[in-house]
Amino acid sequence: MHQSTDPYVRVRGAREHNLRGVDVDIPRDALTVFTGVSGSGKSSLAFGTLYAEAQRRYFESVAPYARRLIHQIGAPKVDSVTGLPPAVSLEQRRSTPGSRSSVGTVTLLSNSLRMLYSRAGAYPPGAERLDSDAFSPNTAAGACPSCHGIGRIHRTDEQLLVPDPDLSIRQGAIAAWPGAWQGKNLRDILEALGHDVDAPWRELPARDREWILFTEEQPVVTVHPVREAERIQRPYQGTYMSAHRYVMRTFADSKSASLRARAEKFLTDSPCPVCEGRRLRPEALAVTFAGRTIAELAAVPLTELDGVLASAPPGGEAARVLAEDLRARIAPVTELGLGYLSLDRTAPSLSAGELQRLRLATQLKSGLFGVVYVLDEPSAGLHPADTEALLTVLDRLKAAGNTVFVVEHDLDVVRHADWLVDVGPLAGEHGGRVLHSGPPAGLADVAESATARHLFASLESPERPRPVREARGAVRLSGVERHNLRGVTAEFPLGVFTAVTGVSGSGKSTLVGQALAGEVAGRLAEPGFPVRRLVEVDQKPIGRTPRSNLATYTGLFDVVRRLFTASDEARARGWKAGRFSFNVPGGRCETCQGEGFVSVELLFLPSTYAPCPQCGGARYNAETLQVRYEGLTIAEVLSLTVEAAAVFFAQVPAAARSLRALEDIGLGYLRLGQPATELSGGEAQRIKLATELQRLRRDHTLYLLDEPTTGLHPADVRVLLRQLHGLVEAGHSVVVVEHDMDVVAGADWVIDLGPGGGAEGGRVVASGTPSEVARTPGSRTAGYLARALGV
Repeated sequence: MHQSTDPYVRVRGAREHNLRGVDVDIPRDALTVFTGVSGSGKSSLAFGTLYAEAQRRYFESVAPYARRLIHQIGAPKVDSVTGLPPAVSLEQRRSTPGSRSSVGTVTLLSNSLRMLYSRAGAYPPGAERLDSDAFSPNTAAGACPSCHGIGRIHRTDEQLLVPDPDLSIRQGAIAAWPGAWQGKNLRDILEALGHDVDAPWRELPARDREWILFTEEQPVVTVHPVREAERIQRPYQGTYMSAHRYVMRTFADSKSASLRARAEKFLTDSPCPVCEGRRLRPEALAVTFAGRTIAELAAVPLTELDGVLASAPPGGEAARVLAEDLRARIAPVTELGLGYLSLDRTAPSLSAGELQRLRLATQLKSGLFGVVYVLDEPSAGLHPADTEALLTVLDRLKAAGNTVFVVEHDLDVVRHADWLVDVGPLAGEHGGRVLHSGPPAGLADVAESATARHLFASLESPERPRPVREARGAVRLSGVERHNLRGVTAEFPLGVFTAVTGVSGSGKSTLVGQALAGEVAGRLAEPGFPVRRLVEVDQKPIGRTPRSNLATYTGLFDVVRRLFTASDEARARGWKAGRFSFNVPGGRCETCQGEGFVSVELLFLPSTYAPCPQCGGARYNAETLQVRYEGLTIAEVLSLTVEAAAVFFAQVPAAARSLRALEDIGLGYLRLGQPATELSGGEAQRIKLATELQRLRRDHTLYLLDEPTTGLHPADVRVLLRQLHGLVEAGHSVVVVEHDMDVVAGADWVIDLGPGGGAEGGRVVASGTPSEVARTPGSRTAGYLARALGV
């Protein structure tokens, strides 16, 4: 007799990261939410175990070449997983998309739009029909030949290359040239070519100045160097390179970020004069649809693009089919609250939450069924009004025959789940256990669950812990015109906690991160200006490779290396602090060059990191690991959690101060050597804030934070808020861009932008105390804020 398939994914003995031999059964074809405080192990279960095992099985099912890589990328530490379908991961990894990546390329909407222009566009009389590639700025067939499809060009001029024309070439008039021997070499070559290197630059003939700076020629001459008298001088063949050529080559090709940054100082960035920033060849820009070029349609918000397609005059069957397909692909993007984005909006300018929701919208249209979707906090960066649309989308994924696993902190998403897996009770070594696996209602009986305390908290009116603070002055912005802000006037009170709210794309980050930050930065030196310091704490990564980590960013690693250098064994060997750095040769493992990981290229799949086969992830060579401090090697110290390190270094004041700041902000579960690539945007932001808190000054400081509660469990939000309100009590000012209504309800002042996103936003809808804003008609935030206030 045929037996029905087991309807559960069954995990046995999961030991990834801090998981303690977890056994859990999770139903398929349901929406399951994984909850728990930050660092409890929920991501280790959802991504590190379930998705990693699905990925490993995929590799086993493909070519022998891919199977050969399985041991390199590693298998999750788990005894068995049964009933696991193929999986699709939508993480919030903060990889850095290239400058050519855009909303259109991420969602594949650009492909459909190009096809529409190729097959159904209006061509000039006599023009040949173009292939769809000819409408892409990322192909040789379509890219503007002048700017190569970038839309902007980098130029330089004499004033940039030679800022002080009173200097001679020997005195360093050509500032753009490199320093040290390479710069002297170029001066010697010029002298050998017969140019006067001792006359002031302004006295040289214009023709010579032009040639020296801009020639593309590279003449080779014999140089007879004149250096110290006691050294043997040998002639050599030197090749000349103009200042312009050197700057352009360094900017384009150098792998050194500092060299590229230096070269950029001598360049101006301006729209390409040939394509006027539209990135395409003239032939492609001559084709129109509904009277507009493809560059014009790619620049409008998706909601407007949908309207253009809907009202376009009939142009045959091809136009109808292609336009309907494009509208069907736009629908899930706008449904997820991203209709304010345009196709040409660059991917690096998007938040991690926006990028993940774009990929989610693309999956909705893919029509896959029978797979597991593993999502990483899809509500991040979402206003409560947008979260409701997200829940509809998740339900549609499930209704299409898929299993949806979501790692999430938003209580509205948690309440919506069919099944709840709560991991905890605390973070790091105090977590790693499944406290509850079942319908959400069952969590109410789990006393040690931090999630239960917030999920089933009384819905009665919350008591405000303190009265609203009185402002001590204000920073006023008027007539702000930037992105979708149109003549905005806003007043930010000082000495209080201010929350800036509004739906996604309403202009919050532009108002705070650009307009307010720019205004304050420009007035810090102004006599009588009340703010003396500006601290911006964003969610950008603290580093982009495993080489960057918590200890190096906070400066704690310098203290640790000094302690190891002072040990008897290190002194006996004559080792300096550099020996204990994994960033320089000497003590580090040379196989991975101190990263602890090696990059594994997977051909058609994204490359991944795997532990170094030589040092096993320790980062150091065996000889360095022979030296110990208080019984631990330097690699073992880096593997300590912040909490454990605080005990270990309790008698070292310089280390204890850094560690206390990290613990106070709820990061006690992180390991000191945890690679930056493993940290979420919220964790990166809190590390930056902790670094600021440990060097707190008395000068009136304005702290600007962009969604500081992203990635935080409600219990962790309370820890963070205690620190932020502590800053205000100490006499500073705090401004947060925030969607968490509990945070907004506890603010002293609220500025609400909207009413919608993109072109429908950009206005101050309400401004006042939380209770005043909660009563403002026309505000999308008011109703949710009123609920949080219990009014």
